[in-house]
Amino acid sequence: MADAQIPAEHFAPSLAVEDVLQALPEAVYMTDPGGRITLFNQAAATLWGRTPEIGQDEFCGSWKLFWPDGRPLPHAECPMARALKERQPNRGQEIIAERPDGSRVTVLAFPTPLFDANRELSGAINMLVDVTHRSIAYEEAQRFAAIVNSSDDAILAKDLEGTIVSWNRGAERLFGYTADEIIGKSVVTLIPADRPDEEPNILSHIRAGETIDHYETVRRRKDGSLVEISLSVSPIRDRQGRIAGAATIARDITERRRAEQQQHLLIQEMNHRIKNLFTLAGSVVSLSKQSAKTADDLASAVSGRLNALALAHMLTVPATSEASERVAQETTLHALVRTITAPYDHDAETGRSRIRIAGSDVGLSGAAVTSFALLLHEFATNAAKYGALSAPAGAVDVKCDETGEMLVLTWTETGGPLVERSFDGDGFGSVLGRATVRGQLGGEISREWKPEGLIIRLSVARDRMTADLPTN
Repeated sequence: MADAQIPAEHFAPSLAVEDVLQALPEAVYMTDPGGRITLFNQAAATLWGRTPEIGQDEFCGSWKLFWPDGRPLPHAECPMARALKERQPNRGQEIIAERPDGSRVTVLAFPTPLFDANRELSGAINMLVDVTHRSIAYEEAQRFAAIVNSSDDAILAKDLEGTIVSWNRGAERLFGYTADEIIGKSVVTLIPADRPDEEPNILSHIRAGETIDHYETVRRRKDGSLVEISLSVSPIRDRQGRIAGAATIARDITERRRAEQQQHLLIQEMNHRIKNLFTLAGSVVSLSKQSAKTADDLASAVSGRLNALALAHMLTVPATSEASERVAQETTLHALVRTITAPYDHDAETGRSRIRIAGSDVGLSGAAVTSFALLLHEFATNAAKYGALSAPAGAVDVKCDETGEMLVLTWTETGGPLVERSFDGDGFGSVLGRATVRGQLGGEISREWKPEGLIIRLSVARDRMTADLPTN
């Protein structure tokens, strides 16, 4: 079969080199042997952001040139200049061209020297390929990789069969495996044997295009120990949008769980203390009314005793502010005595201390603090009403002595009014002494009314002072 005849009008006339260059979409220009630009297309002028002057601009029509690392690149050292100097192609060199408006473009240069029939250098041609978007994508990928690698969280990727394909330093720290040890192995390596269905279920969600957020579970480290983690798993898609694997972020929640458990214990303790305080408050009201003659007496007595309990309670909790820090000292017997007697301690006129504390100091449990606070409050209140603290020259000596398994606290009043009879009777103090000292603290209390002042001796079993005793 004969070839079809192509009409003559379909043949293009002979094209000049300049016409061909102008038709190209990439930036192309030519120079003479000395590097002066002799020809360029519109794509080159657009890339440079300026129109170079034929026969004047040398080696490149760009306003300024830089190396990829940002160092200035003189035009006389650019790829085109080197190609002319070395008389050989210099292809694929990455450089940065700056336009007059300050914007920059990353290009690959492909300068090629040209020779005439006598093999003499006649000039060169260069094509500049804009790879700015590729460079930006590369930088973003590098930045993302740096973030992943420096993350404290374990970040890993796996295919749809569960095989691990990437592993960051956070994963190394959390699970103990290096990337070389774990990449290529199944993620099941990290899953305890008692959780066989976890990974199949996770992969089924991933294949369905679903994301798993903050799934709390347990994983096994290289050394066999278990760690509580929170997992977030997302599908990874390829360029065609098909799901090809999953990205997993694992966060160690051991400390959070420990904090939650501690918080739970603290709430339980707080609930226990609040119940005890309400019970104790009810007992204070009930006992106080036995010795109160009027409603005002009852209100005053209850208020004072509850305030003593509040001050004592501050000794059993950590300081949370500057104000509470001044009160919340170590919970010891001396500290409690100073706290309860503080309102009566200094004489207003002389400024001298009226409460002197000496002898052994011992720690107190929360329950013992409450019991001692009520007792000391009664001692101080009675001394202020009837005894040594009711007189300007009065004082109280509190001495603590350890005798075998017992601790003896002696409260001695001096300088007060002449004592002719007891003032406690069968009131709150006596009832409190029997209920608290004997019942809770395993001790005894005695009073001696001397003319020069009252002496109270309180003996308590030492092991009862630190034991976790009930307060009701």
